[in-house]
Amino acid sequence: MMKKSLSVLLAVSAALALSTAHSHGTPTPNHGGIVQAVGDTWLELVPASGKIELYVEDDGDPMPSAGLSGHVSIQNGSARTDYVLKPAGGNKLEAVGAQAAKGAKVIALVVLADKTKVPATFVVK
Repeated sequence: MMKKSLSVLLAVSAALALSTAHSHGTPTPNHGGIVQAVGDTWLELVPASGKIELYVEDDGDPMPSAGLSGHVSIQNGSARTDYVLKPAGGNKLEAVGAQAAKGAKVIALVVLADKTKVPATFVVK
């Protein structure tokens, strides 16, 4: 009976350890936007009224936007407009004045604090 209990305890402990180790892994929208995973960096695009919000995570953990920079290009048909992304507190970058209509392509380039460039392309739904 003791060996069986120990085996069950070890199996449960191993399952918990594995689920904790892999709890990230799948990008999910935390702000109602569109998520792209680029390696361990997750970008969530949220088109808002008069701006584009871009949330940055490191494998599911919010990455402070201070020290980050970048830009977005919005393509509506043949028209293309570029905007600068600026830190907006927490893990959010903003491009104020940007409008992305349904069906528009948004090309983002985020420059991390270590100067790594993270590109992503979104289509607004």
